[in-house]
Amino acid sequence: MKPLTEPSTTSPTLDNIFLAAERLRNIATHTPLMHNLHLSEMYGANIYLKREDLQIVRSYKIRGAYNKMASLSEEALANGVVCASAGNHAQGLAYACRKMGVKGAIFMPTTTPAQKVKQVRFFGKEWVDIHLVGDTYDDAYHAAMEYQSTHDATFVHPFDDVQVMEGQGTVGLEIFKDADFKIDYLLMAIGGGGLAAGVSTVFKQLSPKTKLIGVEPLGSPTMLRAIEEGHVLTLENIDKFVDGAAVRRAGNMTFEICRQNLERILLVPEGKVCSTILQLYNEEAIVAEPAGALTIAVLDQLREEIKGKNVVALIGGGNNDITRTEEIKERSLLYEGLKHYFIIRFPQRAGAFRDFLNVLGPQDDITRFEYVKKTNREQGPALVGIELKNREDFEPLIQRMDESRIVYEYLNEQPNMFQFLV
Repeated sequence: MKPLTEPSTTSPTLDNIFLAAERLRNIATHTPLMHNLHLSEMYGANIYLKREDLQIVRSYKIRGAYNKMASLSEEALANGVVCASAGNHAQGLAYACRKMGVKGAIFMPTTTPAQKVKQVRFFGKEWVDIHLVGDTYDDAYHAAMEYQSTHDATFVHPFDDVQVMEGQGTVGLEIFKDADFKIDYLLMAIGGGGLAAGVSTVFKQLSPKTKLIGVEPLGSPTMLRAIEEGHVLTLENIDKFVDGAAVRRAGNMTFEICRQNLERILLVPEGKVCSTILQLYNEEAIVAEPAGALTIAVLDQLREEIKGKNVVALIGGGNNDITRTEEIKERSLLYEGLKHYFIIRFPQRAGAFRDFLNVLGPQDDITRFEYVKKTNREQGPALVGIELKNREDFEPLIQRMDESRIVYEYLNEQPNMFQFLV
C-alpha cells in the first residue's frame, strides 16, 4: 500500500486531514453529532454531543492508528508495527492491524484489566501479539521500544505523531460537515494532545471564530502546566483515575499546536467526572469512560458564558470498565459532599455506640464501620463512613457530634490518612 501523499513531518495540515478522511472511509464510523435536550435546557444553551463513544472500538483512536499505518510504505508495513498502551490506543491499533492485514505487537502493563486485554485480542484477532510487561506504562513503553529496534518495526505513538494527529483531525471534519449552525464553542478532552491538535487544526482554518477549549483532569494538568511554563515537562505525580487523559508528559509537537490553537484549558476534579459519568448513564443512557465525560463535566464552569450559544462537546470514548462502578460512585459521593469518613474514639462504657447513633440525622446512613486495631476491638478507635442525603446535612451533623462530645477525626480533609485507611 502506497501513501496517498508524502506525510508531513512537522505539523498536521488541513489537506492531509482531508486525505486521512478518505483513507478512513469504510474503516472508521462517521459518528453522529446529536443535540442533547436535557443538557441544553440545564445550561440554557444548544448543546451538541459528538459521539465518538459509538465508534467501532468505542473511541476515536482507530482514526489516528489507521491513518498512521496507511501512510507507511509497503516495506515498512511488512516489518510490522508496535505500540505501548493499556487503553484505547491499543484497541485502535489492533483493529487497524486486522483491517490492513499487518502484524502488530502491543505491549501492555501486567496490571491491565483482563477485560481490556480481551478487547484488544478481539479487535486484532491473529494479527496482533499481546505482550504483558512490567507494572506501569513506562515499563511497557521501554519494552516496545526495544522490540522496535530489534524487529525494525514502526512504532505508532498514541498522540505525538503527525499522521496520528491528522487521523484524529477527521473528527473535526465530521463535526464541521454535520453542523448546520455556527459553532460558538468546541470542547475537547486532552491527554497527550493528539485529538486537540488535529481537531483544532481543522477549526482554526474552517471556523476560526469558534472558541476551542481543552479540558484536563485536575489530577493530571499536563498540557496546562506545559503551556504555563512555556515548555513540555514531566509531572512526577498524577491522579491516574481519568486513565484516557492522565499522562505525565504531553507531546512535543502536540504542545506547540495546542499552545497556538486553543483559547484556554480548563481543569475538572476527578469527583466531578464521576458524578458526570453517573449522570450521563442515568439520564442519557450514555456509557462514557472518565476521559469521555470530561467535556460534559466542564459545562458547569462555562455556565454563564455559554448561555444562548451553540456548544459542541466531544465525547471521546465509552470504554468504561464496569468493575470501576463502586469507585466511581464513591468518588462522586465524596465530591458532592455526601460521603464522610471519621475516626471515632468511643468511650469504653456501655451505651457509647447507641449515643453515637442518636447523633445521626434521620436520613444519615452508616455505610462503613470497622475497628482500626483488629486485635484490640474493645478499646481501639473505629473507622466510620457516613452517607448523607443532602450535603447541607453535614454541618448540623458536626454540630451534634461536638455537642455530644464525640471524640473524632475528620478524614476527608486529610488526604494522606484518607488514602491509607479508606
